[in-house]
Amino acid sequence: MVCWQPMAEQARKFLLRVGDRGRPFRDVPWRRLWLFAMAVFFLFSVIGFFDDLMNIGRTSYAVVLMIAVFCGLDAVLWIVFLARLPPIALVGMVALQFVTTPIIDWIAGWMHRTFMLPPVSPESGVRFAGASILVVVIVSYAFFVAYFRAESIETGRIRTQLELAHGIQKTLVPTVVLRSESFEVYGISEPSDKVGGDLVDAVLLPNGDMVAYVADIAGHGLPAGILMGMLKTAARTALLDAATGHPSGTLPLLLEKLNRVLPDVKEPQMYATLTAFRLNADGRVWYAMAASPPVLHWSPVRRDWQRVEEAQFPLGLLPVSGFTGEAIEVGAGDLLVVATDGVLEVCDRQDEEFGIERVEGAIAANPRAPLKELAGTILAGARKFGKQTDDQTLLMIRRLGGDAKQLS
Repeated sequence: MVCWQPMAEQARKFLLRVGDRGRPFRDVPWRRLWLFAMAVFFLFSVIGFFDDLMNIGRTSYAVVLMIAVFCGLDAVLWIVFLARLPPIALVGMVALQFVTTPIIDWIAGWMHRTFMLPPVSPESGVRFAGASILVVVIVSYAFFVAYFRAESIETGRIRTQLELAHGIQKTLVPTVVLRSESFEVYGISEPSDKVGGDLVDAVLLPNGDMVAYVADIAGHGLPAGILMGMLKTAARTALLDAATGHPSGTLPLLLEKLNRVLPDVKEPQMYATLTAFRLNADGRVWYAMAASPPVLHWSPVRRDWQRVEEAQFPLGLLPVSGFTGEAIEVGAGDLLVVATDGVLEVCDRQDEEFGIERVEGAIAANPRAPLKELAGTILAGARKFGKQTDDQTLLMIRRLGGDAKQLS
């Protein structure tokens, strides 16, 4: 049994590398995982027949088969460990490798004493081991093909669902282009390869005022996308009566309502960040923020940036109240810009973030350009800077007036 322990150790290392400590296997149901387990069983049963070849075929057929079964079962146990068992089970698996050879030797001796196994000629033993290796490799290959076929079908199903989810996301988050007498609003969200939860929206109120907001749901996948859709529905419902009452109370009330609604329709760890603006037809502006990145305020008169920040809790995480909103002074040509984390936290190969400064620099280079062009410049710069790993969303607002009304 000279080759058992080294080859078992190689098998263990192979399975650890393939499984990345089991994370890919944890989500595979047993109805598909058993195919992979059987493929691994037959593949590593080769060790038993190879051991017989190293002994020039002198081992009894029954003992050879017993060793092959042990080798295959040990490999399957690693699959079970990687797929379902907690990390503490690794101690038992490692300990098992040290006692396997003595156990096999004891069983082999017991089989010889009990069943009086006849001797095997080297020529017949070698042929048996060689033929067995050929058979189990073919059977292992067949199970691997069946497993990968099942996984490809499942992958295709998931891809179809993901494409459908992306289609729904694009429907819920179209490019926003809205204009009033005093403001123009442009919002765009570029989804990553995963389904995300960024949302940009603007609502024109019956009295000519506008409410524009950008939200970011924590997390990825369908739960974030579904919650994003719920948030948009809840926000638009809450804004149905926004034209009535004092405009300064619109946004705090919006945040209060969203914070009451979201906890009942989401997983406990999920939450939303949000920045909203009330843009009045007379040029007045109010804003409210919930744990979101700073609002960037560009003034063509001062030719500088101001960052507007406000520390408030995210939405849907804690049962808090008392959300506030503030007025902000804007003049003709002023820009208000909000970029989500998907833009600001893009990293290059040195792990340096794209950051707010690069967003400011991209706009300051040509602040009078159309909002669509400015947004395209920022997103192109972020994509060139590093790989997109999150939805990249921008909300841009320009105060019209004088020559600014000619911009579009």
